[in-house]
Amino acid sequence: RYFGEDMGPLVERLLGEQMADGGWNCEQENGSVRGSFNTTICVLEGLLEYERAAGSSPAVSDARRRGEEYLLARHLFRRLSTGEAIEHDRKWGDDWTQFSFPCWWHYDILRGLDYLRSAGIAPDERVDEAVALVIAKRGEDGRWNLDVTYPGVDMLDMGERVGQPSRWVTLRALRVLKWAVN
Repeated sequence: RYFGEDMGPLVERLLGEQMADGGWNCEQENGSVRGSFNTTICVLEGLLEYERAAGSSPAVSDARRRGEEYLLARHLFRRLSTGEAIEHDRKWGDDWTQFSFPCWWHYDILRGLDYLRSAGIAPDERVDEAVALVIAKRGEDGRWNLDVTYPGVDMLDMGERVGQPSRWVTLRALRVLKWAVN
């Protein structure tokens, strides 16, 4: 929408590709039958921004609600089948407890929580464990570190390095805590 392009056809495609579990998966065309946290968060963020720019529709709102439930039913990082914590992304090996910025297409718990906050979802007990993790990662100085970076072209070097406090991770964590704790 930034350049006045009609995103309707893309949105219609995304709506048609939502999986039965409420998530999305870029590997669906290769036979995947379950949603992916990585793909689902990207689609949810895109649909939310589309609704903000173009207005809400029942189809888009319903798809977002089902996608949000995909994340919440899994407490943002647990297997639906067993309740076991997903420690690493199966395909890429990403640790979802490691916070990054920019995230690119990678999922992490902070990104999931920040999306729910931005979408105006009321926090419930299903986010408690994820919020506790965010609180536990706060440094003694009140900031959060940049845990990991991903390959990509950064348009602006913020001077932040892995293992050091990050303005962006701290901003996102503080927004999440204000939403979840207040």
